[in-house]
Amino acid sequence: MSVHCFTSISYAYLDRARVLGATIKQFHPDWTLWLLLTDEEPEGFEINLDVESWDHLFRATDLDIPKIKGWMFQHDVVELCTAVKGPFLEKLLNDGADKVFYIDPDIALLNPLHPLEKLLDQHSVLLTPHQTGYDEDPIAILDNEVSCLIHGTYNLGFIAVRNDENGRECARWWSARCRNYCYDDKPRGLFVDQKWCDLIPAYFDNVHIVRDPGYNVASWNLNSRVISSKDDGRFYVNSEHMLRFYHFTKLGPIGDTMTRRYAKDNTEVYEIWAWYKKLVAANVDRRIPERYWFYGVYSSGNPIPKAARELYRYRGDLKEAFPNPFDSTNGGYEAWYEADLKLQQNN
Repeated sequence: MSVHCFTSISYAYLDRARVLGATIKQFHPDWTLWLLLTDEEPEGFEINLDVESWDHLFRATDLDIPKIKGWMFQHDVVELCTAVKGPFLEKLLNDGADKVFYIDPDIALLNPLHPLEKLLDQHSVLLTPHQTGYDEDPIAILDNEVSCLIHGTYNLGFIAVRNDENGRECARWWSARCRNYCYDDKPRGLFVDQKWCDLIPAYFDNVHIVRDPGYNVASWNLNSRVISSKDDGRFYVNSEHMLRFYHFTKLGPIGDTMTRRYAKDNTEVYEIWAWYKKLVAANVDRRIPERYWFYGVYSSGNPIPKAARELYRYRGDLKEAFPNPFDSTNGGYEAWYEADLKLQQNN
């Protein structure tokens, strides 16, 4: 059966995606890998798949979404990179992939995922919860359990779907929610693509919750997962579960702080982080400016305020007037927004 796996990135995350791709190919050379790109190349850079681990590149602008530029404009970079996941999953299933895995770019495999492949022989959808064990410490409750109530029970750095009737219907539903409601708007109960998936076990049959603690290890669950190494050279979780993949979220000071808080003296965690940081550093491409995102600016080069995206999101008249709001030729949406902002400030 064909297995397709994809991740979703802007070019600022290409270094991480390269690490992910290499570790997938190490353990699963037979998988077909897709790089879903919500970006355009910076000047002086061109991606060459001949030297990448990824087999195919698919641009978000090629998704079957009406008025795609206007749709993209309504999202910031995190919202857009997550909003495209559902539609692309649906596309891969419609195109005939037997099994589809989505894996976040800031994840790396440390061991093969064959058990998950086998689970998809029996189940339609696989999800991994942020937490598989609770903690009575008040700080941990706030950091982890309350955070799950805000951001979602399941971590959508991973999802796997089988191409059966139930899997396709789940993908179709999630795709529709990603198209229309993939925003970081916590006061309205929304957190990008992830919070929606709390509903999947209620809506769909044959959903399997992967509670094996060897999957999706991250700072938010280190309070219940102790990493150790054995004579076979592999890492294990809670002594008996092979560490399959680690989620290196918030690479940098924030990630370091949260890791120290919950790893404490678990030296193997720091060993894994040091290994990952070395790999990411080796895959940085200096031709890509730091924090680069083509769709973060108007065609004029001026940055797009989040408020400008949100106003456009909820105004049908603006969508009709400016079908490509990135384009500042002859003023465009940028000029209209700045003029309207001044008018509001003067009133």
